[in-house]
Amino acid sequence: MSADEDLDLPFYDDYFGPNKPLALSDIDTASINSIDSAGSESDLIRQRSVRSRVDHARRLWKFNYQEASIYLQEGGNNDKFDTHPHSHKALPAYLLVHQTWFYVMDLAVSLLLLGLALFEPPAFYSIDIAIHGSLELFALVLLGVELGLKMRWLGPKAFATHKRTMIKTVTLVVMFAEAIIVLIRQKSHIRVTRALRPIFLIDSHYCGGVRRTLRQILQSLPPILDMLVLLLFFMLIFAILGFYFFSPNKDDPYFRTLEDSFINLFVLLTTANYPDVMMPAYKQSRWSSMFFILYLSLVLYFLMNLLLAVVYDTFLGIEKSKFCKLFLHKREAAERAFRLLVSRRNPSFVSWTHFRGLMNHYRPGKSERDVYLAFKAINTGGDGKISLEEFYRVYEGARFSWKHEAAGAWFEVWKLPTPLFIAAKGIYKLVTHKFFEYFIYLVISVNGCWILADTIIISNDDSKSPADVEVTWNAILFVTIYVVEALLKIIGLGAWTYFHSGWNVFDFLVTVAGIVGTLGQNFDTGGDLDLTFHYILVLRPLRLLRLFKVKKRYRDVLGTFFALLPRMVSVAVALLIFYFFFSIIGMEAFNGLPLANCCNGTSLADYYRNDSNSPQFYLNNFDDILRSGVTLFELTVVNNWYIIMNGHVAVTTKWTYLYFMLFYIVTMVVLTIIVAFILEAFLFRIQWERKMDESIDDDRIEVSVSISRDEFEIHFPQPWIQQDTITLADSLQTTDTVQFRGVRMRTRDDLSTQMYRDEVKDWLREEAERQEMELRRSDLEAESENICREDRSNTV
Repeated sequence: MSADEDLDLPFYDDYFGPNKPLALSDIDTASINSIDSAGSESDLIRQRSVRSRVDHARRLWKFNYQEASIYLQEGGNNDKFDTHPHSHKALPAYLLVHQTWFYVMDLAVSLLLLGLALFEPPAFYSIDIAIHGSLELFALVLLGVELGLKMRWLGPKAFATHKRTMIKTVTLVVMFAEAIIVLIRQKSHIRVTRALRPIFLIDSHYCGGVRRTLRQILQSLPPILDMLVLLLFFMLIFAILGFYFFSPNKDDPYFRTLEDSFINLFVLLTTANYPDVMMPAYKQSRWSSMFFILYLSLVLYFLMNLLLAVVYDTFLGIEKSKFCKLFLHKREAAERAFRLLVSRRNPSFVSWTHFRGLMNHYRPGKSERDVYLAFKAINTGGDGKISLEEFYRVYEGARFSWKHEAAGAWFEVWKLPTPLFIAAKGIYKLVTHKFFEYFIYLVISVNGCWILADTIIISNDDSKSPADVEVTWNAILFVTIYVVEALLKIIGLGAWTYFHSGWNVFDFLVTVAGIVGTLGQNFDTGGDLDLTFHYILVLRPLRLLRLFKVKKRYRDVLGTFFALLPRMVSVAVALLIFYFFFSIIGMEAFNGLPLANCCNGTSLADYYRNDSNSPQFYLNNFDDILRSGVTLFELTVVNNWYIIMNGHVAVTTKWTYLYFMLFYIVTMVVLTIIVAFILEAFLFRIQWERKMDESIDDDRIEVSVSISRDEFEIHFPQPWIQQDTITLADSLQTTDTVQFRGVRMRTRDDLSTQMYRDEVKDWLREEAERQEMELRRSDLEAESENICREDRSNTV
């Protein structure tokens, strides 16, 4: 902190709620300045008094920096401000729980609880009950400690009103009691509550995307449920009609009862039993086919696609609403942080000193040089002070990674000898020429055709096996061309520029794989290692993906794919959570069923017969967690899923239908939402490019910032502390200004901000009106309270 800011106090100092230390905030500038006029005091006493106040001020600023960084984290993570530490005493618990090692521990404990399903009865691999029971108890205790720390910083009232935390607490208490009972009895019992273990994984820090996905699924449920009711209504109508039309036919086993009619029409919705379900009626009368054609046309092709349209429309509204709330939430977080960083001398701006103090807590891994560059990138006015409007961009500015921007290409900066300089410059011109790129595309196309031709020849020759393929001269030629291409680009563009491109990294990895596979196939090592080299060599066709860069439509598809990858991971984890939930219930209800040879004398007998000539469907069971997962995936694919369902029904009761039908409905809803994800992401990209009249092939945002020698001397009084400031000091010895380039990845929020820029203005205006109304209401309440207080005092 600079000398003139040592005694400057925060303008707002109500940190960590109402329970702030009193002495620090009540020091005003006048009382500090009055020290100099106290002539009767000795110099030593005055120095001690000033030093004491300076220490108080610095301590107060440190608390403000901490709280401001917490506000920014809450804004970025979309955490409600209700979870903000309620007092200074709660701060240690908050900081402990928000440490990286604590996040990792929480995730590991959650995964441990899920993994115990492998060893608990019915087990994939059995271990002593005392071992898995003790591990479960240990994991639950750690989760209980985390909840205790959370209650410490939230306070009992906020803790009790936080829904997700209360659900987690109740689940933890029930599971803790069950684990103790299992250890005491040394015997497991029916434990359906194990299906709730994913709650702990969902609540972990690293599963924020999964929480958002599940929240979107829940928010999309109302219109989905309406459509499902409509769907089931039509199915019931057709089931009644089918019963009356086809039950008189004694040879038709599908419509003997209303229950049979409904279940078989439900299966027909997936087309898994079509045309089997129609054939007995079709044999009796050809006109009966009209019933099934009408049913499939209405229910499958119209209502199911209408369901997708409803889900997509709902999803669009949710996406825009979610962006609006997150946008305003981050702005409010930035406003709260800003109020803690302005001082009494500068109540409208954040200085460099206080911005640096903030970043020491918000981004502790950033160097002082990078923090100053972020400060300059945010300070678009260039006056050395960040206003509130500029501070709103703190999230974007903090994400830039900075690198020295040379005045030219790398070979111009390094001052190479003339022959090397000429060679490097010539290579640079070569690899940046469009005909070089076209030549590589041609080579890739020829290579792809050659691989396809070789594959066709091998597949049609019974004497050859794909695993016995030898490396031919053309494979060596193509790998050599790719190696030369990579080396030329690295030399011409420079290593940093080359590896900063995702496509170049992809090409490099495929080239390295080709080299390893080619060399490995030329050496007969024997055993599994030869097979490994064979599989590496098979990866050569992956390079054909590069051809998608040629056509814009393909680039849009690939761009959508890469943009969706993080969200698809979250969706996949959410789907696995549903699988785990149904797997546990399936194991508790159906494990150990005698499915082999279970259905003799029925149409299912051939599927469940225990011999090598049958499909062996008895292996699709719930005898352990892994088998359950495979069985549920087969149900998701819906091919012959009704055979698995009917087999389980045959050895249990008809209530089993509910389990399988409910699982199908849940997976259908989730998969429909996945399709809505893909549609929304692709159409958003297309609409953005049309509206902005700009392509988003480049997924990076770059900004250029310079540091002058005068700035360096003012803001970096101790440049020898960090390596990058030492390098910067050396660069400023030969030039007056050093240019830096900041790069960060373009996010969906960046695109949405531009896409909805007109709506953003309306949101900001509505938010300002709402805040003004709340301020007026609070003023009226305060005025009313004062009037009541005066009336009571007058009465007394």
